[in-house]
Amino acid sequence: MGSYWVHVCLFMILLMVIIGVTRGNNEDAEVTYDGRSLIIGGHRKILFSGSIHYPRSTPQMWPDLIAKAKEGGLDVIQTYVFWNIHEPQPGQYDFSGRYDLVRFIKEIEAQGLYVCLRIGPYIESEWTYGGFPFWLHDVPDIVYRTDNEPFKAYMQNFTTKIVSMMQSEGLYASQGGPIILSQIENEYQNIEHSFGEEGSRYVSWAADMAASLQTGVPWVMCKQTDAPDPLINACNGMRCGETFTGPNSPNKPALWTENWTSFYQVYGGKPYIRSAEDIAFHVTLFIARKNGSYVNYYMYHGGTNFGRSSSAYVITSYYDQAPLDEYGLLRQPKWGHLKEMHAAIKSCSTTLLQGMQKNFTLGELQEGYVFEEEEEDGGCVAFLVNNDSVNKVTVQFQNRSYELPQKSISILPDCQNVTFNTATVNTNSNTRVINPVQTFSSADKWDQFQDVIQNFDDTCLISDSLLEHMNLTKDNTDYLWYTLRFEQNSPCSEAILHLKSAAHVAHAFVDDTYIGGAHGNHNDKSFILEVPVELNEGTHNISILSVMVGLPDSGAFLERRFAGLTTVEIRCSEESHDLTNATWGYQVGLLGEKLEIYEVQNSDSNEWCELGDNPTNQTLVWYKNVFDSPEGDEAVALNLESMGKGEAWVNGQSIGRYWVSFHDFNDQPSQTLYHVPRSFLKDSGNVLVLFEEGGGNPLRISLNTVSVSLSSS
Repeated sequence: MGSYWVHVCLFMILLMVIIGVTRGNNEDAEVTYDGRSLIIGGHRKILFSGSIHYPRSTPQMWPDLIAKAKEGGLDVIQTYVFWNIHEPQPGQYDFSGRYDLVRFIKEIEAQGLYVCLRIGPYIESEWTYGGFPFWLHDVPDIVYRTDNEPFKAYMQNFTTKIVSMMQSEGLYASQGGPIILSQIENEYQNIEHSFGEEGSRYVSWAADMAASLQTGVPWVMCKQTDAPDPLINACNGMRCGETFTGPNSPNKPALWTENWTSFYQVYGGKPYIRSAEDIAFHVTLFIARKNGSYVNYYMYHGGTNFGRSSSAYVITSYYDQAPLDEYGLLRQPKWGHLKEMHAAIKSCSTTLLQGMQKNFTLGELQEGYVFEEEEEDGGCVAFLVNNDSVNKVTVQFQNRSYELPQKSISILPDCQNVTFNTATVNTNSNTRVINPVQTFSSADKWDQFQDVIQNFDDTCLISDSLLEHMNLTKDNTDYLWYTLRFEQNSPCSEAILHLKSAAHVAHAFVDDTYIGGAHGNHNDKSFILEVPVELNEGTHNISILSVMVGLPDSGAFLERRFAGLTTVEIRCSEESHDLTNATWGYQVGLLGEKLEIYEVQNSDSNEWCELGDNPTNQTLVWYKNVFDSPEGDEAVALNLESMGKGEAWVNGQSIGRYWVSFHDFNDQPSQTLYHVPRSFLKDSGNVLVLFEEGGGNPLRISLNTVSVSLSSS
């Protein structure tokens, strides 16, 4: 009997040790805040954070991305929660694979970093429909993001679902976990005026709803100057040291939830290059001028918009110019320069968080900020700022001369010695190396499947008007066929098919023959297609394929957006025929999508046949090939520069849309390399499927490895 109780006691002691190790001390993990910073376990903190989005990478990539973020001096990983992937249908949830939010957070915890969880659940993020599942669109009487009962009910349900999941896993800091901060809504003030009083009531409701969930950690609202207590209003942008009006209460800290390290890129656009020096300048200015204590880099790693996840016109590569590029490789000198800055600021963080701030003029465009502790032997930190973007200057500070490069800030952790200047880069640059390892030039290795051009007689949905694109497709496909049987009973010389569309692309066919296409761009809400057509007397089939390249992600009244054809005419020399209110037939999606011809199990289907003699002139065609994985562990990418527009799959997993034929103003494609994560690959027998809308040549694509090397001086 005595032996039994000894074992019980030993077991209880072991259990208490395990709980103490895995969860930490709950009292020490309490997260509060004051006017200077977040307070974690009773200690003020200056925190550097970086956005890494779990569905834009893979679970196999997460440990390395997080480790590089930690090595780069980050304390926190920030991520959105993506409603549409987690609840694809009401009450049906998916947290598997790349969507495994708990696994992602636990990996962050395992590496000793904190988490900022931006639940939203509206996120924008250049993610299709702003992260909303499209089924919300069909909820009766719903109006998104306002004081609307149906919307609030679904928003609260999902927010509660995520919070409960985090609590059940013990992931909030109040439970000993890594989550120190949560966000509700997202940049709502951009549209709040559109809803009047209902918008103001919604802000109060959202704040109260979030606070009532009792996570034990603070909540933030970004770009929301009227964020109600106890929520903290935070800044987004590139220059929050200049633009942030400050916390809306003296008891709240200055937080920067999005410091844009680059900018998202759209098809037809060029990448935005933001220098390491500029980022470092504005981070340091935010800390010096605004008493900033939390800075998050958006993005620290952008990753890949796999599948159809990107919003309207946004390319598949996301924030590739971040400190960690799309493949998770260091982008130097950005990563190293910021690491050096983090270390310089952390070396004097105690004084920054406790000292009194003073500012003074050092010249016409120069200023200084000093943080000094009141104790006799207390610390002193100085920031010497040169706002002149053209000239370097010499300034006097405490009887010493300091040379300041143009547009720079020097950090003096002891008010005497400069340990870091934002414009002085000590990190060597590196260069991306693209190494082709396999070409696909053998026509006999390719198979193809010709998709079907839908005609009016093939359709079962009929309407006497042009129906809205998104309401029919439900975001299950990019493609919607508009079909018409047109009777030409009188002469029609010099005929032109004229249409206007509020979608993104239109391809026109007459009697199964392709006659032309057109597309819009990110800045225009509609475009026009005008193309000559031969119309003899008799019956003709007009088929127009309407295409979306992601759904809109922002703005008020998102549920009311219209996409698709708005007018269609046949213009003849003799007369015009307005077909807008004719009898139209509709078909959602492509035959290849219905057959799931991109799935591995369908790769041997008899639907496939040998590649034609001239693949470059084909429209709506699927291509298939098989390849082996490159040796080693370097990142892998497909070079699709010879293709036109479509989507690519590897072993049944979509690596995203491609649109190589959409050139920028320098006549260059916006993206040619498409990331294939190593976890998508097998050693051999990998099945590649491309869907090409028209004009692409698969014989000239290649498989490449991607690495970096130091740039030559």
